[in-house]
Amino acid sequence: MTAIEAQLIERLRKLPPSRVAEVVDFVEFLSQREERAAAAQRLTEGLARLDSLQLPDITEDEVEAEIQAARQERRSRQGA
Repeated sequence: MTAIEAQLIERLRKLPPSRVAEVVDFVEFLSQREERAAAAQRLTEGLARLDSLQLPDITEDEVEAEIQAARQERRSRQGA
C-alpha cells in the first residue's frame, strides 16, 4: 500500500458514513469520466483509421438499400 492510499484510508475512517458515501459517489464519477475519456480516444483513433482508408462517400439511397437488405434477411431468418 502506498503512503497516499494509507492516508486516504485513515481519513475515510474518520468520516461519518454519509460523507463516506459522498466519497464513493465522487470516486465513481471520476472512474466514469476516465472511462468516457478512454472511449472517446478509441473512437477518435478508429475514425482516423477509417478516414485513412479514403473510402468513397455512401449515398442515402445506399444506406436505405443496406437497411432494407438487413430487414429482409432478418425476416427470412425469423420465418425459417
